Amino acid sequence: MVGCRSLLKQIRKRKRRKPHKRIPKNLKQNPHLTEERQQDFATEDGFSLKGSSPSQNYGVQPLGNFYLSSSPHNSRNTGLGNIQTLTDELVLDILGFLRGTDLGILSTVSKSFYVFCNHEPLWRNLVLDNCEINNGFLFKGSWKSTFVAAHSSSFDVSKIGSLGFKVKDFYSDYLFQSWLCANLEMKDEWLNRDNIIRRKGISLDEFVSNFEEPNKPVLLEGCLDNWPAIKKWDKDYLVKICGDTRFSVGPVQMKLEDYFTYSNQAQEERPLYLFDPKFANKVPELGQDYEIPIYFSEDLFGVLGDERPDYRWIIIGPAGSGSSFHIDPNSTSAWNAVVKGSKKWVLFPPDVVPPGVHPSSDGAEVACPVSITEWFMNFYESTKTWKKKPVECVCKAGEVIFVPNGWWHLVINLEDSIAITQNFVSRRNLLNVLDFLKKPNASTLVSGTRDRVNLYDKFKKAIELGFPGMIDEVVVKDQERKAELAKPSFWDSVKDSHSGAFKFSF
Repeated sequence: MVGCRSLLKQIRKRKRRKPHKRIPKNLKQNPHLTEERQQDFATEDGFSLKGSSPSQNYGVQPLGNFYLSSSPHNSRNTGLGNIQTLTDELVLDILGFLRGTDLGILSTVSKSFYVFCNHEPLWRNLVLDNCEINNGFLFKGSWKSTFVAAHSSSFDVSKIGSLGFKVKDFYSDYLFQSWLCANLEMKDEWLNRDNIIRRKGISLDEFVSNFEEPNKPVLLEGCLDNWPAIKKWDKDYLVKICGDTRFSVGPVQMKLEDYFTYSNQAQEERPLYLFDPKFANKVPELGQDYEIPIYFSEDLFGVLGDERPDYRWIIIGPAGSGSSFHIDPNSTSAWNAVVKGSKKWVLFPPDVVPPGVHPSSDGAEVACPVSITEWFMNFYESTKTWKKKPVECVCKAGEVIFVPNGWWHLVINLEDSIAITQNFVSRRNLLNVLDFLKKPNASTLVSGTRDRVNLYDKFKKAIELGFPGMIDEVVVKDQERKAELAKPSFWDSVKDSHSGAFKFSF
């Protein structure tokens, strides 16, 4: 049996600065939101629930409702007994050590334990931890049903949750927001800001001088018009062509047919994302259905051949799936092409850390909100008053976004989406990549390769062999650029720095 001290020590290790959920300000000011009115949430503060049937929340209400309740008791507390003083997050962390059978038994102890033990992320973890990595899972509408079906094929899982059981006077900000984030539509005001530069039909020289060299994002239109993938890639085609091939979905490998069974039903805070770096090796036809846009054709990591870090991915996910704030690996730049669907992008320059994001001092770890929707609910509004506002856009099918190296970015799918993304090294960011690879903690920072320690030496030698003189040429050009930036402007050159007046010499 696990001792209390040992248990708490394990929990602390697992948490790793996981931020607390916060109910947004507009909900705290509106404590009249009862379970009967959750379906009518659309009329208040611009929020609306997704059109499909909302996932079960067992009557959980935000804590603010408790202060206007006629009942003096929060059934959350009375049902937990002596552990009611623990935070909801800590209670769930402790329950995360139990087996599925134990959770089922404990859920019969009280209404409060019933709510906690039916928290979907607990069952999701059980499914993903216990299913065979190479066999994935067959989703049955909920994670609890999926777990039960995998362990008892004769049980009718359609009965699970069918009674719509609700607990009266149960108040919890943490559990309510988890449900809310899983069921909210993106607000219009989160999508309306579109301040990225858009270009169509520009030359390679224009792209390099206006965007790649100054390290600025841009949305490119018309680059994918000749891609066969634009016309061919839908769910039916991909299932047919991929057959029994398995792709990376979180910690497991799944057939596309099984993944689509999940994504068509998923309604949770953090939907699983299909993100596979070996797709073109697994199904060569997929690699033949697209071509790299001319703007990104130079990729110096190619000199490493099969030893290069992972660099291209097929990305498939339902609405609400995506990537929370991160910087692309190994100081590379990237391009992301939407084949089907649409994606909301929020980008911050390298010198601006997004609100709610806490990178470690060495850059090895990043703590950020548990879901993308939560970031929009709690932090997005504050960016409107920032001096350096984020670059934002909605990237639609047929469009490509260029993500410069070092830029923080968040992406969320607004509908079922399919995309191709590639990371690359051109001579414009070659020095950044080399500097990154030779950092003292490179073995921690470098990703996508087995040999993290020796990647710098291998890459530098391969560049010197394949492109003699390139590194020296890039160094000289970088020094010239820095010298040019350091030159005083005309007005600085004619101003007398001692008197504040102007001086003229003829």
